[in-house]
Amino acid sequence: MGSNTIFLLELLEWFDETGAMFAYRLPESGSAEIKFGAQLIVRESQAAVFYYQGKAVGAFGPGRHTLKTANIPLLSKIMGAPWGLSSPLRAEVYFINTKTFTDLKWGTRDPVAFKDAELGLIRLRAHGNFNVRITQPVLFINSLTGTQQSFTRQDMEAYLNRVVVSRFNDYMGETIDSILNLPSQYDELSAALISRITDDFSHFGISLTHLYINAITPPSEVQKAIDDRSRMNAIEDMDKLIKLKAAMAMEKAASSENTAGDAIGMGMGLMLPGVLSKLQEHSSSPMAGPGAPPRQSFCPECDNQIPDSARFCPQCGHQILIIHQCKHCGENLTPTARFCSNCGQPAGEGTDPPALICIHCGSENLPGALFCNQCGDKISTS
Repeated sequence: MGSNTIFLLELLEWFDETGAMFAYRLPESGSAEIKFGAQLIVRESQAAVFYYQGKAVGAFGPGRHTLKTANIPLLSKIMGAPWGLSSPLRAEVYFINTKTFTDLKWGTRDPVAFKDAELGLIRLRAHGNFNVRITQPVLFINSLTGTQQSFTRQDMEAYLNRVVVSRFNDYMGETIDSILNLPSQYDELSAALISRITDDFSHFGISLTHLYINAITPPSEVQKAIDDRSRMNAIEDMDKLIKLKAAMAMEKAASSENTAGDAIGMGMGLMLPGVLSKLQEHSSSPMAGPGAPPRQSFCPECDNQIPDSARFCPQCGHQILIIHQCKHCGENLTPTARFCSNCGQPAGEGTDPPALICIHCGSENLPGALFCNQCGDKISTS
């Protein structure tokens, strides 16, 4: 940002040298007397939100933009004499990094309670990673960043991790009977979590692009019980195992001198079809990151394709640029709306949903949670 002098105009631009910034405010400290004619430079993979007199008055895409305020060089100093030569017409610009942020971590800080149909109440640890990008810069600033000077990767992970873990616990409680069936359902679990979490993230102007589950692990004593159960299953097929061992011994005895090389070759021959099959499944998966098709913008109301910079859908008129949402029903509101067009409630009233308190153990859970993270019981408000 250029020097804040009496005559010179400001040049506002921002470079993210760390690669870990979601949002950054200029000026770095508070607000400034941004003058009429100041130049705003926004680069590709960036968006900028201009705040003037405390309100968001414009969202800008890549390019050079001229800002318009009532701060005229020299004249604004004279008019600001009653305020110590400081103009009361304050302004600031928030830069938003719209690139896709990859490999954000999520995981259970404390083990999550889960009622297993066969093993009883156990506590699970789970972790993975996810990718997000900001699609509604104004809503992101108004609902999550606030007046912070910057919003970093660590800030994003700290909050979103709690959301992911809560929805993970809800899905486990609703659909999974026993963790013995989990290893074959990781892909389905990831897809279901994305479906549930997408709506939570959208209230902050964030789009969830991918989510992966790396591991779901029970305590060591539960793992020992699972191992014991596997041994029991193996004993049931002991007759087949003995026959297989005998056949392998006979084959080894009748083999030539190059037995080791032949055995290794045979083993690789048996493994190769399975390996190729897994590679083909992974390459054709729609969640493969590098090969995924580029994201396109569509109107959420009529599904017609729209330009990325559109503020309203040219087909149905739906408001694309979200500045505020009704706290009663979630309807998108225009900047000057006094009442919600959907539910009729005053636009400036209402508070965020209160946290849910589990009646069984008294623990606090996120709004909308179905199962308690501490005791695993279904949350009931009655």
